[in-house]
Amino acid sequence: MITTKQRAQLRGLGNALDPVMQIGKEGLSQNSLEAISALLEARELIKIKVLKNCELRAREVCDEVCKTLNADPVQVIGSNFIIYRKSNKKDFKHIDLI
Repeated sequence: MITTKQRAQLRGLGNALDPVMQIGKEGLSQNSLEAISALLEARELIKIKVLKNCELRAREVCDEVCKTLNADPVQVIGSNFIIYRKSNKKDFKHIDLI
């Protein structure tokens, strides 16, 4: 679990990010979850866009992804959300949380 200060730090870093994935009309499939997990392992902090044709709202998708992948929600704004999960890679430049 991340603290409020850490969330604020990650929110600042996440605002500069472009979405690396889109969730569309198929919603959250197993393939989507596996792809998101791989992205989190490679980057730790990612932004995802929920398209208008998705039946779920961004908050619902964010909550489900975080619950399933043991990630931390950072921010949900409109159709975008930012999530964080510390990478398990050993030779990885981790985000230094305050």
